[in-house]
Amino acid sequence: AKAKQDKIYLYFIGDSIVRRWGTSDPQYADLLANWKSNFHGWNAGDFGWGADRIENILWRLQNGEMDNIKPKVIVVLAGTNNLSQFRQPEEQSNDISRGISDILTICRAKAPKATIILTGIFPRNDNMRLIPVIRQINSRLSQLANGKQIRFVDVFNKLVDTEGKLFEGMMNSADKLHPTAQGYQVWADGLSPILTELLGPKAQIDLAPPPTGAPETPKPNP
Repeated sequence: AKAKQDKIYLYFIGDSIVRRWGTSDPQYADLLANWKSNFHGWNAGDFGWGADRIENILWRLQNGEMDNIKPKVIVVLAGTNNLSQFRQPEEQSNDISRGISDILTICRAKAPKATIILTGIFPRNDNMRLIPVIRQINSRLSQLANGKQIRFVDVFNKLVDTEGKLFEGMMNSADKLHPTAQGYQVWADGLSPILTELLGPKAQIDLAPPPTGAPETPKPNP
């Protein structure tokens, strides 16, 4: 229903890291406020979903979620849910990079006039052994960008120190994976120059559909 409203110029696709930024779920109200402060006036739509792996995102894109929207800019963040400490680093680096490349291919087919901003996978401290793998994947992802139709934004080193340890306040302390409003602002700061270049200054009125939340989340009585 959100996609069919056809007023989305800035389209975000990804997993729960994307989803929490622009959701109406009350527990993420501070994140929604940050979303609005950064994107209101650019007609942004959030199409992230919790626990999505690359294959889930591919399925959604293949089954109508981007049909007839015609966004001007697509922001992609995917891959963290495909990481595993039990797989060889080179093997999963190859698989994840190839899967994200497939996401870009579908986005180009669905919205050939859009510019894609591919975001490097964020650092996470729930398992420090994944840090080198993420660095390797992001290096591969950077090679998918051509500086024109596909741009690459990597805020990894703005979220962690040289040892890969998260800076204070950047991620949810409970899981060390999902950004706080401060962490999201780092991402927004990385996106903003490109979005301003591609979309121009923000309009006073935003025409994008309102944010949505989890269907099981209780809604207040009118």
